[in-house]
Amino acid sequence: MRAAHTNVASTNQSMASRNELRAFEVATRDLAGLALRSIDHVGDDISLPQFRLLLVLYEQGPCSSNEAARAMGLVASSVTRLADRLTASGYLTRGTDPTNRCVVTLNLTDPGKALVKKVIRRRRRELAKLLSLLAPDVRAACAYGLQELHTKIGDKYTVGRHGLMPL
Repeated sequence: MRAAHTNVASTNQSMASRNELRAFEVATRDLAGLALRSIDHVGDDISLPQFRLLLVLYEQGPCSSNEAARAMGLVASSVTRLADRLTASGYLTRGTDPTNRCVVTLNLTDPGKALVKKVIRRRRRELAKLLSLLAPDVRAACAYGLQELHTKIGDKYTVGRHGLMPL
């Protein structure tokens, strides 16, 4: 009976406090907001779902609409609608698989690649600016803590069914 009590006590000590949970919840919102704002400032009327599709194609290269849908955690018809808008905007092209004409393929155009690079650069600049507000030792401690967290959870929360969750 004593061993069970000790085990419970050590588990309780390792649980996150309310303040720690709140800090991570706020940081999650802050970082998600940073990602969203980086899309808002590209000068084009690109939605988050549209950018996610562009990012999937940027990272994976040309793929079928079904593969893109799986990577985004969406159904293929949703990706088709996104692809229609992005094709009209000149950011991607649609084609067919030469071995199976029923398969719709998606490919980034040069303007699509340039847009993704622009968003990534803006996001990194903004993040660097925000991180510069922290003292170097605090910044290093935060980075270490985030790396440790990722080491513990792996890709459980960042990977969709078939790849990194694009954001």
